[in-house]
Amino acid sequence: MWDPAVYRRFGAERSRPFFDLVARIGAERPRAVADLGCGPGELTRTLAERWPGARVTGIDSSAEMIAKAAAEPGSVDFRLGDIAGWRPEPDVDVVVTNAALQWVPGHEDMLARWARELPAGAWLAMQVPGNFDSPGHRAARELSPVELRADPVLDAAGYAGILTAAGATVDAWETTYLHLLPADGPEHPVLRWMEGTALRPVRAALHDAAWATFRAALAERIIADHPVRHGLVAFPFRRIFVVATI
Repeated sequence: MWDPAVYRRFGAERSRPFFDLVARIGAERPRAVADLGCGPGELTRTLAERWPGARVTGIDSSAEMIAKAAAEPGSVDFRLGDIAGWRPEPDVDVVVTNAALQWVPGHEDMLARWARELPAGAWLAMQVPGNFDSPGHRAARELSPVELRADPVLDAAGYAGILTAAGATVDAWETTYLHLLPADGPEHPVLRWMEGTALRPVRAALHDAAWATFRAALAERIIADHPVRHGLVAFPFRRIFVVATI
């Protein structure tokens, strides 16, 4: 289960890659825009602001996220759905998927299919986290009784190869953001960050006592790996970007 309030912690840091991604999309007057894995919808609404003449749709598999998104007024159509089964309608000229494909096994084949099915001139923009070898993720895999995938994404060259093989023109890059997170509460900010995303499968599988034990052990590792200096925690976060034109 996704918790929109937990996910929206560190909202500025989480939204920056979205804007860096969308800034590289060159579409001027798309007919329809799809945001796949739209979450609570704030970022999807910025797509409607950029392309006010487009039909903008946000899709997410979390009922909690879609309920939050749909509760706000606006012109965006938010729908509950599994992006693994999504197929572009003939007028979809822009597809954005931000920090979502890492949750979809086999998304590499899905990207190639989208590239084949989108209309000529369409734009496909994706971003996925690439920090699965970070200290926090390694510790979570070692401590968790639930199996966590070691690296569910490719690097930029891997995604570029898939999309160029499908006939697209590709701009691909990687960026490591250095987030300086305020240590202004009783809990370590990196642990709070991970609770909003990577630790969801663990929390869903464990009863409260087992979760508390796991969380305490993980906190010890994270505190050791990410010390507080001058009231801040340095949190490097690698992300992988691809913008393709069909």
